Amino acid sequence: MDKAIYTAMTGASAAMRLSTAVYHNLANVNTPGYKADLVGTEAFKVEGQGNALPTRVAATTKHHGYDGRQGGLQVTGNALDIALDEGVWLAVTDANGQEAYTRNGELKLNSNGLLETQDGALVQGSTGPVAIPPEQTITIGADGSLSVVPQGQGPETLAQIGRLKLVQFDMDQLSRGADGLFRPSGDAAAVPATGKSVTAGALETSNADPVTSLVQMIELQRKYETQVQLIKKADENARASSGLMRLS
Repeated sequence: MDKAIYTAMTGASAAMRLSTAVYHNLANVNTPGYKADLVGTEAFKVEGQGNALPTRVAATTKHHGYDGRQGGLQVTGNALDIALDEGVWLAVTDANGQEAYTRNGELKLNSNGLLETQDGALVQGSTGPVAIPPEQTITIGADGSLSVVPQGQGPETLAQIGRLKLVQFDMDQLSRGADGLFRPSGDAAAVPATGKSVTAGALETSNADPVTSLVQMIELQRKYETQVQLIKKADENARASSGLMRLS
């Protein structure tokens, strides 16, 4: 393959992969607690025999982690909505029965009275999945404690029934899976969160900026088109050179 075509091809491929990440951010601008992907490109030399291609540079994409900045606070008034403080994560059980973590505090009760995320991941408490008995009201404390007033009872019967499993991680200690849940990277271990960790009746908004994402999409589309034009031009030059060689 002509080295110019290869170089332009890596640029086009990198633009496509970056577009995928930016589109993912754009698709999650309304997802509570979403942390934007941080991706970029890196250049690397195209090696040739005897280092004969010192001026040829190709491109590749690199994932730089996630934007750990706190999102905004959206008050909902829903007793099961929680906004997590910075650095705090909610423990849930993934589809494989393993512990994972999320900052999406939009919770609900399933038909079995178990607390779960909107995607169906069971919320973990200090002793396992959180089960809520038939209640008149439910209150989530700033420390993640769960209290209910049983059905048909007065407010004086408010009793604590458990506590959400809240842990602390630095953003660079986690990686996000295809299911949107985070898991520790390497030897990182969860540290139990203490003190005030949540704001009940509110959600943390996504920190993905739709305007920035749209601008990035336009820029990447232009870069992709430029690389495709370079590929076409290199191919035309190669065909012209082959024609001249046949004539000579």
